[in-house]
Amino acid sequence: MKDLESYLDRSLPKFQEDLFALLRIPSVSTHPDSKADVRRAAEWVLNDLVSMGLSAELWETTGHPVIFAETPPVPGRPIALVYGHYDVQPPDPLGEWTSPPFDPTVRNGNVYARGATDDKGQMLTHVKSVQTWLNCRKSLPLQVKFLIEGEEEIGSDGLFGLIPQRKDRLACDVVVISDTSQFAPGQPAITYGLRGLVYFELTVSGPLQDLHSGTFGGAVMNPLIALSRLLHGLVDDKGTIQVPGFYDDVVPLRAQERAEFATLPFDEAAWMGRLGIPAVHGETGYTTLERRWARPTFDVHGLTGGYQGPGKKTVLPARGSAKFSFRLVPNQSPQKIEDALRDKLARDCPTGVRWELQAYHGNRGITVPFDSPYVAAASQAIELGFGKRPVLVREGGSIPIVNALHDHLHADTLLLGWGLDDDNTHSPNEKFCLADFAHGIRASLHLWDQLGRIER
Repeated sequence: MKDLESYLDRSLPKFQEDLFALLRIPSVSTHPDSKADVRRAAEWVLNDLVSMGLSAELWETTGHPVIFAETPPVPGRPIALVYGHYDVQPPDPLGEWTSPPFDPTVRNGNVYARGATDDKGQMLTHVKSVQTWLNCRKSLPLQVKFLIEGEEEIGSDGLFGLIPQRKDRLACDVVVISDTSQFAPGQPAITYGLRGLVYFELTVSGPLQDLHSGTFGGAVMNPLIALSRLLHGLVDDKGTIQVPGFYDDVVPLRAQERAEFATLPFDEAAWMGRLGIPAVHGETGYTTLERRWARPTFDVHGLTGGYQGPGKKTVLPARGSAKFSFRLVPNQSPQKIEDALRDKLARDCPTGVRWELQAYHGNRGITVPFDSPYVAAASQAIELGFGKRPVLVREGGSIPIVNALHDHLHADTLLLGWGLDDDNTHSPNEKFCLADFAHGIRASLHLWDQLGRIER
């Protein structure tokens, strides 16, 4: 492996420049006016894979394109499918960025740009490791396929429709995804579980138009008060969600998992300090890590309604709305949660107003076996790449496509995160540590070596 690592050391400045070039493309998938830039990012990834000598294709979808590429098969050895995405979140609010979001800037060993850690930087570690293998040894010890999409940040609708049609081309033994985080700086991790998500927008309407609160207040139900009551009724003061049947299918944390979480070097006071909060909060009876990783939650993401301008306006608003979601754990069904929620809203909605619930995309939570030969191979590779053995963790976020890949390809997933939890993912000043970019490539180099030793 010395030849590969030496090549990486020599090539790292070029690999970083490649990353910066991709980061300069504002591939914001949710903005219709960014469609050309999203395609430009797809073509950049395609051209990079083709230039390495891979067989690569651009697959059209109902939305943004998907890139597929593969190295030659290696009989008797596993097939690894690398999944990633080239699309990014909007950079707003722009005024909070220290440097422009699509002008990658290096400060204190980090590159700052939208998409640096989510997911362009992490995805490219696997691309550049394959490039290193091919340039040094002309082949890999197993077949590696790439599936790089442009709609992860908006629900992956195009790819969801494509996977069943192309499952023969995507067939693999293990899926490799780097779109999560290390446990802490210098402490890499393998993530064996993700929470699911079900997302809603609730609109409460009353009078035909805004009314004078002095003339009509007290005689007309205020939609914002009704909305507040409905939201308050979804969770109690102990953090327990009040949707009937919500916990019926929740898989409890095993005693072994709770014991292992408790051994992790988590400094709760320092974590609170980084977030700027005076206290932690959540479901009674669980630790902060357990709440973040392995328990379901309810959160309100946005509230709209009434007068929002400067000064005062005594208005009784005609309507109000809220966007909110539930994070789900394995075995919970997004559809069952939606059905139970609608029943509860119908019972609890105050008289004098009407409600409408829009459901957005939902996905189930998932855990993967952490005693498989693939996890053992990944653990060895990460230790060689980062210089420290990884810990096993769960992650509170969601990667919707993981379930679809598991269901259609029947392959286990390795969630190998190179980022950090202070990388400002989805926030201003997103960053990625350049040392971890290098560590990630090095770990990926060893991953292909370790996986290639497994007999299929």
